[in-house]
Amino acid sequence: MERVISVIPNHKLHLHTTHSWEFMDFSPGKIRPQEEGNIVIGFLDSGIWPESESFNDEGMSPPPAKWKGKCHNITCNNKIIGARYYNSEGLYPTTEFKSPRDAIGHGTHTSSTAAGREVDGASFLGLAKGTATGGVPNARIAVYKVCWDMLGCSNADILAAFDDAIADGVDILSMSLGSDDPQPFFDDALAIGAFHAMKRGVLSSASAGNSGPSPATASNLAPWMLTVAASSMDRKFISQVVLGNGEIYPGIAVNSFKLNGTSFPLVWAGDVANYSGGNGLLNAKNCLPGSLNSNKIAGKIVLCNSVLGDYTGVVMANGLGAIVSFPIPFLIDIALSYPLPATQVKTGDGDAILEYIRTTENPIGTILVGETWKDIMAPYVASFSSRGPNRLNPEILKPDITAPGLDILAAWSPVASPSGSPFDTRKVKFNVISGTSMSCPHASAVAAYVKALHPNWSPAAIKSAIMTTANVMDPRKNDDHEFAYGAGHINPLAVTNPGLVYNASEADYIHFLCKITGESNASCDGVVPGRAWDLNYPTFGVAVEDGQSVNATFTRTVTNVASTNSTYRVTVQMSSSVNVEVHPKKLSFSTVGEKKTFTVKVSGPKMVEQPIQSGTIVWKDGVHVVRSPLVVYTITTNSMTTSPFRPTERIRFGANSINWNMHF
Repeated sequence: MERVISVIPNHKLHLHTTHSWEFMDFSPGKIRPQEEGNIVIGFLDSGIWPESESFNDEGMSPPPAKWKGKCHNITCNNKIIGARYYNSEGLYPTTEFKSPRDAIGHGTHTSSTAAGREVDGASFLGLAKGTATGGVPNARIAVYKVCWDMLGCSNADILAAFDDAIADGVDILSMSLGSDDPQPFFDDALAIGAFHAMKRGVLSSASAGNSGPSPATASNLAPWMLTVAASSMDRKFISQVVLGNGEIYPGIAVNSFKLNGTSFPLVWAGDVANYSGGNGLLNAKNCLPGSLNSNKIAGKIVLCNSVLGDYTGVVMANGLGAIVSFPIPFLIDIALSYPLPATQVKTGDGDAILEYIRTTENPIGTILVGETWKDIMAPYVASFSSRGPNRLNPEILKPDITAPGLDILAAWSPVASPSGSPFDTRKVKFNVISGTSMSCPHASAVAAYVKALHPNWSPAAIKSAIMTTANVMDPRKNDDHEFAYGAGHINPLAVTNPGLVYNASEADYIHFLCKITGESNASCDGVVPGRAWDLNYPTFGVAVEDGQSVNATFTRTVTNVASTNSTYRVTVQMSSSVNVEVHPKKLSFSTVGEKKTFTVKVSGPKMVEQPIQSGTIVWKDGVHVVRSPLVVYTITTNSMTTSPFRPTERIRFGANSINWNMHF
């Protein structure tokens, strides 16, 4: 058909899941309600629970005149001004609603994180008590339900939602979902939809994925999207284990169950296998469903050695509680919620608890109700957060930014299990979950904040402001450096006054695509295929093939968005083995909107198997600090490919860990 540009497979994507704003020293509602109320954030997600207190419209004016959206099968108000749902396959699980109503909780959580109204006395069953609020509580919400319980999110529905969202008049799009394996841009529904949104002046904010800490796992890699990693904040949830011998071990969990300090018999799962059911030691110690002998664990607390943090077998066998000893140390920063008293302890502590069980005639212990402790190490990138380098284009540093995504309290659907377990019948209005799904709406809110104050700024300008004003992350806490956190930790206080921005237009992105693909159509006339060093991006990436010398030249143009008659001078930091030259070293502006161009030449000796080398290019005028990371690293020739990267240490989470799949 004449209007068909391309046909792509209908891949299934996956969902990636308010003290966080306080942690960033940002007070929501900093701008006038009428300015914030002109901004509409669209959420491509699992829907929304409109009756949540976070979405009340008390005191809000009618939607802005530009708005053309509709509400299907739910009642909207002056807060939720649009709600549509998409199900091209016509499949509706019995757990779902044929409407934009949220059966999973994920969409309710993300939308309230970004734009929820203030709710006093919010908590998860008494934990994390305080005032819950989104970053832009007066902004409007438009919901596009493209993700369904057990079915995922299809490309066909995502593209239909993009069409409607753009036509409806959204200002920012927030997408906490993505593919396990990055697809080429022309086959990626999110990249295609975000490109069309960019053409209409809409910035798309997307989660980086939850396949960390393995390298080259980041998704949503298109340069016209804002790609968000997940980091911690200065609060963690601790549920301690107390043994009969007086020893106390701190565990990590969102545990609301109270045992009131009463001790119960302890047993190791490996000693109580359900042999009659065909299970042996391996299944039993992992506490898999049906693997435990209910006659031996009823009323007892079970020590599990589980890769998945599984509890299902304990619940099915009528166990009282579970202590999960994680054999994988980098996953211990994630506080999960369980349908019974449970906590996760470090491997060494798990070994000590097992030793106590084996050497004590009647071992006993208890699990204390959860507490919130101060995390003095924050912020650091969460273990699950997907890392660079960028598998589709090594010169574009991804992720772009990091934001709070660990242990986030936000609104929840009361029909959704707070732990993701079918055995969990608790009903909650707020839930604590983790994931880049949770960091993405933080960035979406900050983008909306910038858009409210600078309504004429392009998506690229807003993105640049977010990246160049980011707080510097401590590389000693993040072994992967910029591959983990991009330009740094998002800083809502500085984004509206960046000084200079790296702008880019549709034509710039088309030039970029022509350059990296070598296409020979009319749009690419005169473009020589090669590295993407001249895309006007706020970061600089030099990927050096093993055995080659360092030799790259970047061209950048910055636009003055601050004061007239300003002069910026550059400073460069880089390791001694790499030489960086910036010309000119001084940029003088006489008017707002004036543009200046500079070049960056990076050179150095031949490199082989070189880890990432981090540097910075910083422009200062005495008031503004415009900071851009510069990274140099080595690659093999065959690593510059779109083929899936599957390191052996990467973990896959199965259907019996629905809390990982849904929350993230």
